[in-house]
Amino acid sequence: MIMNALYSRKYSLLTKKSFKVAALTSTIILAAIVLYFFNPSDSQIYPPSPFRLLTGLYCPGCGTLRGLHYLLHGNLLKAFDLNPLMVISLPYLIYSYIAYSAPVILGQKIPQIFIKSNWIWTILKVILAYWVLRNLPFAPFSWLAP
Repeated sequence: MIMNALYSRKYSLLTKKSFKVAALTSTIILAAIVLYFFNPSDSQIYPPSPFRLLTGLYCPGCGTLRGLHYLLHGNLLKAFDLNPLMVISLPYLIYSYIAYSAPVILGQKIPQIFIKSNWIWTILKVILAYWVLRNLPFAPFSWLAP
């Protein structure tokens, strides 16, 4: 009886995670297909950046969609030019996706990367500094603008 309850609970958790992984994977694939075929620079299907629209300034994410479009077309340098922070963070995001979905897709666990809180605060400071510096109107900081 107890074994059946444990098995049922484990199966239920696996089913929920399988659904989440399937939904996440489908969303990533669909977004990549749309982003591959529709360039954010000249397509009207993407909304404008709310922060840029309201303030006229660049946020840390400005240039990300265009950068991902260029990455999907194999142009790493142009993607890095549009948003270096996004390009630098992609390996961590890809590994996090793989570590999360591997138990469902491959049937085996991959070690997850856990970041200590002091590193999280450091990353936040870097993002905030990047946000300010990319809005300065003189070189070398103006090179950070998308």
